[in-house]
Amino acid sequence: MMMKERSLKAAGMTLSTALVLAATVIINIYVPATRGYFNLGETMIYLVALLFDPLTAAFAGGVGSALADVVLGYTIYAPATLVIKAAEGALASTLVRRLRGRQRGIFALSMGTVAAYFVVILVIGYTLFVGEVELTLSGLLTLKGFIEPTSWILIASAAIATPLYILIRKKGEIGLILISLLSAGSIMILGYYLYEQLILGYYALAEVPVNLGQVVMGIAVAIPTYTLITKYTRRTSQENI
Repeated sequence: MMMKERSLKAAGMTLSTALVLAATVIINIYVPATRGYFNLGETMIYLVALLFDPLTAAFAGGVGSALADVVLGYTIYAPATLVIKAAEGALASTLVRRLRGRQRGIFALSMGTVAAYFVVILVIGYTLFVGEVELTLSGLLTLKGFIEPTSWILIASAAIATPLYILIRKKGEIGLILISLLSAGSIMILGYYLYEQLILGYYALAEVPVNLGQVVMGIAVAIPTYTLITKYTRRTSQENI
């Protein structure tokens, strides 16, 4: 029995790691200021954190993301990614499990966190990313454009639209999940900021909105997917009774 459990756990870790790796490499946008890149890795890191235990989430988040750095040629980030994304996955999974059942004050706290994300995106974008901009997609395509300062109101609003909708529409357990993922995402953002600023010597503030975008995108995909999976498994288990 113990051998079977270990085999299942190993299989879960392997599958989860592969999902994180695939999500990270499938779409990546180069960020010249920090020589990093935007990716969709958080979508799977958060989903794994919601479905599995903290150890599995940490392994998949750290190893899957670090492998993606190596595959895509961002090897300078791989060591930090291994630690940062592992911590992100572990924290998300741990918070979801520990906060479950504690409804009091969670909705207000979640709303406050979403509002804080809005302000951070707005302030950093308005301060740093106005005027002519250049967007490089996987090193293959470069797009140039111009961003008006007022555009960041729309960008920040769009960034928090999905988490806000999920929070207001669902409340309850979704509020707990949202605050858990936002908290874990904040650790990721802080981790990369410190690594880029203190270790690499890059202008780390430039990537904060990018990492914020990864967190928001991860939440927008992971929570609905998790909800669908749990509904399906509950219905299946009821039919088998």
